[in-house]
Amino acid sequence: MRVLSVLGSTGSIGVQTLEVARRNPGDFKIAGLSCGSDIGTVLGQIEEFSPELVSVASEDKADELRGILKTRLPDSKTEVIGGKNAALEVATLSSVDTVVGAIVGFAGLEPVYHAIKSGKHIALANKETLVAGGDFIMEEARRAKVDILPVDSEHCAIWQCLWGEKRENLDRILITASGGPFRGKKREDLENVTAEMALNHPTWKMGGKITIDSATMMNKGLEVIEAHHLYGIDVDRIDIVVHPQSVIHSMVRMKDGSVLAQMGMPSMILPIMVALYYPDRGPAINKPFDPFCEGARNLTFEPCDMEVFGLAKLAYEVSHEGGILPSVMNAANEAAVASFLAGNLKFLDIETVVRKTVDEMDKENCKADLESVTSADMRARDIANKKIREIMI
Repeated sequence: MRVLSVLGSTGSIGVQTLEVARRNPGDFKIAGLSCGSDIGTVLGQIEEFSPELVSVASEDKADELRGILKTRLPDSKTEVIGGKNAALEVATLSSVDTVVGAIVGFAGLEPVYHAIKSGKHIALANKETLVAGGDFIMEEARRAKVDILPVDSEHCAIWQCLWGEKRENLDRILITASGGPFRGKKREDLENVTAEMALNHPTWKMGGKITIDSATMMNKGLEVIEAHHLYGIDVDRIDIVVHPQSVIHSMVRMKDGSVLAQMGMPSMILPIMVALYYPDRGPAINKPFDPFCEGARNLTFEPCDMEVFGLAKLAYEVSHEGGILPSVMNAANEAAVASFLAGNLKFLDIETVVRKTVDEMDKENCKADLESVTSADMRARDIANKKIREIMI
């Protein structure tokens, strides 16, 4: 039985992770949960799974949750803690062997880092952890002899294709992308894109931030950097392949020319299960893949237009620079996407803010560690917010 802490338990990946646990109660025990402020959802999770420890990002919300628990579940033995660093305690809970890292954005990096240092295996759904901190995260995972188990659909696919393969035989990684809601559009077509339009993803149902990243193609840029760290391959040997049907989740090309792919209809349940059951295979939850179903009959592939979707191109550029710049790009993107969703920026302004922030940052290629990337993240957000204010004037 695997004993889990789920960081970001009220988000999309967290909820689906608990669905896997619900369907397979003999295989998983939920010991820890962390959430931001959605105490209504986490209350139901406490009632169902009776975890040892639950963290809430706000002290006030934690107090509120304790009060509700005292009334509704007076015999509950779940401890509730709150505050900025509360998730670190859930991430390092002594009874836990595997931590699901599903907190959105840069906020997920520090809990995952401390989980690794405490010897926990990581089922990683938070790509920003490796984008910002890949150098020291992977180094710490090697030192602690823990597994980084990718939950991202694309990286799970790549990982499965490489099971049993010698890494020196890997030639290229081909990361697939649906193309998002604006596939085939020209730059001028994106001038008046609204948040509602950008959130209308053609194949995946995800949280707001990642859905906007898919619309700008930043999501693929982040995945390129993540793959570079996970599989030890230079970004110039990683290609973005637009595949609108989202049936092939990614491919690898080996040095003899063989191409291996992992297929299935769009669903995050399977990548979660692959990570949580590794090195075994769990029972099927999803409907079996039917190669004759309508969505799988005609599979097509296109190049990514990086002149239209410049953030994907920028991801390659900052990866070449290395150091703190991937963290800077990520921080600026998080700030710009939040501002777009709030109605304060136009869609194309997201790219403008991110690129200007990267250009303004000191290009010193310092060795990335938790302190330096955290400092860079804060500085980048300050610069990005200044750029946002300038655009809003």
